[in-house]
Amino acid sequence: MTVHPTSISPCLWFDDQLEEAAAFYVSVFPNSAIGHLSRYPEAGPGEPGAVMAGEFVLDGITFRGINGGPQFRFTEAVSFEISCRDQAEVDRYWQALLAGGGEESMCGWLKDRFGLSWQVVPTRLYELVSDPDPARAQAAVQAMLGMRRIVVADLEAAADAAVPA
Repeated sequence: MTVHPTSISPCLWFDDQLEEAAAFYVSVFPNSAIGHLSRYPEAGPGEPGAVMAGEFVLDGITFRGINGGPQFRFTEAVSFEISCRDQAEVDRYWQALLAGGGEESMCGWLKDRFGLSWQVVPTRLYELVSDPDPARAQAAVQAMLGMRRIVVADLEAAADAAVPA
């Protein structure tokens, strides 16, 4: 018997869109691929040939998924955060994940067309809200609270305006 190290992977429950979702996510993230997809056999219990479960890799992180039916839906209680280097990366992920029917939320959060929640966050946000000057940090937080998509220039302008000239 081979002993493998422990690994943890998110497992996402879809109604019946696992294959479509995996293809969508792989198109959004670099270094990504669809792994194996298990299909129902002729004996069922699902429609023969339909995807039952599978695996996909998004930028090096393995996800598993199942087509479990409509009993459960995604909620904001679980989300995936994308840490972005700059505004261009924020904008690219924001638009890509909203494509095909996603919904914007507040403070850099969105739901994609499958109902999965994502936080699209520039690393500069964390720097600004952790500024050693409490007035700058508070101004950055207040600016973020009024945003849907995070705009780095607006965060920086708010933080800079908090410092007396």
